[in-house]
Amino acid sequence: MNPAALKADLHRLEQNGLLIVNSDAFEARDLEKAGYDHNPLHDGSLDTYRLVEIPMTSLTQKATEPLGVKARDAERSKNFFALGLVSWLYSRPVEPTISWIESRFKDLIKESNLAAFKAGFNFGETSELFDHPYEVKPAELTPGEYTNISGNVALAWGLVAAGQLAKLPVFLGSYPITPASDILHELSKHKNFGVRTLQAEDEIAAAGMALGAAFAGHLGVTTTSGPGVALKSEATSLAVSLELPFLLVDIQRGGPSTGLPTKTEAADLNIAMYGRHGEAPLPIVAAYSPANCFDAAIEAARIALKYRTPVILLSDGYLANGSEPWCLPDPATLPDISVPFTTEKNHVNPDGTEEFWPYLRDPETLARPWAIPGTPGLMHRVGGIEKEDGRGDISYTPDNHSKMVHLRAEKVARIANDIPPATITGDADADVVLLGWGSTWAAIDAAVQRTRRAGTKVAWIHLTHLNPLPANLGELLRSFRHVLVPELNMGQLCRIVRAEYLVDAKPVTKVQGLPFTSAELEAAIQETLS
Repeated sequence: MNPAALKADLHRLEQNGLLIVNSDAFEARDLEKAGYDHNPLHDGSLDTYRLVEIPMTSLTQKATEPLGVKARDAERSKNFFALGLVSWLYSRPVEPTISWIESRFKDLIKESNLAAFKAGFNFGETSELFDHPYEVKPAELTPGEYTNISGNVALAWGLVAAGQLAKLPVFLGSYPITPASDILHELSKHKNFGVRTLQAEDEIAAAGMALGAAFAGHLGVTTTSGPGVALKSEATSLAVSLELPFLLVDIQRGGPSTGLPTKTEAADLNIAMYGRHGEAPLPIVAAYSPANCFDAAIEAARIALKYRTPVILLSDGYLANGSEPWCLPDPATLPDISVPFTTEKNHVNPDGTEEFWPYLRDPETLARPWAIPGTPGLMHRVGGIEKEDGRGDISYTPDNHSKMVHLRAEKVARIANDIPPATITGDADADVVLLGWGSTWAAIDAAVQRTRRAGTKVAWIHLTHLNPLPANLGELLRSFRHVLVPELNMGQLCRIVRAEYLVDAKPVTKVQGLPFTSAELEAAIQETLS
């Protein structure tokens, strides 16, 4: 659309790719602003692309002139001219776009945008500048009712659903931070589902409120991004010690510190794994697509409730603001994740008297009982100081502290028996496997498909549970000669995998505030196999 955009984004286009340019925007002044001392449309530098020059601005002005639109105002509609042109080029139906324009705009602006859109479509059909249009076949989707959903909205709806499935009210304590604030905005609309939201004065207070709500029998949630995770670390450590269900949702962004608030990154795995004092392990769940944020929220809640533990749920700015069609699930297919509160005393003393011991454990999950305040006869103390196993009284004895540390670690480790095993996509007999997590899913999926279509065998494993890792992951990774770990960080999961399984995993990293492209991952695969 202008020289600055050409300079910024030309590197994304493959050689011999189709480059459509608004030639009206390549005047001397425009070129100078973008840092060009020559016109790239005329110097041969674009000869390796299929260049199509179209005077979009003047054609838009001409199309809207009968409506009485001033030339300067008409220029604002040139994006719709481009959209109409591309709609023709890719054989897209125009009715949905026309309906959207009619619902979104009013009066002369609506008429101007409609005229520009139709002019662009008709220009593509009549200009003979293109060899042929392309047909994009409909996606093969599961039958059902679909809606377009963003990652943050899907995650918020997942938390609402988790509260219903758990038969618990949801409390969100949150402090606004990009790119997590939309979850607070969305959840505040759903009080009819028993959701309570509170915008706290800071990140620390938000986490403390959510933890207090968990003690009181709610599904306690706090949402944030990287800087807020650091501020919430003390409350999260307290949640580990209290052994209460508590969700910390981290919508990752570029860091450290304020970093790149509006750009994506997935560099908070280290702080999720280790960002607490002492031995304080907790489960970590990572969403991999905008729609999957719904399921990831329910899974994180399930683990937190069943095992009485804080859980960190990782998303990122790319997922949060991205969107995709989502098939509305049948509520009957969603899991029952409810857990009973303890209402009776649970320990009989040698003299026959009964007491409530808040740290007696379920023999399978090692979860402690959850007795909400005000339950008759079940008064008990909670706090950050170490507790005596079973009774829950304050204890400084070395053996008891060692026992409690190991019990808390074992409780998290046992979750590996309660999550699906890792699965291989692609060729199980390939020489190379890609191990991914989070929003790298889309780029890896495309890269693996294109590599396999070109005749090269490649496998792919994608993780949703990052702590604990699937029980069979080590066995799978050891069956491949090469393990590549694409991450939007400097290799955080790669280091964990190398330490845990002693495999020669190699990182494929990117920290530019941008997601991977499939071409970048294809190149990494070919370089490994060459």
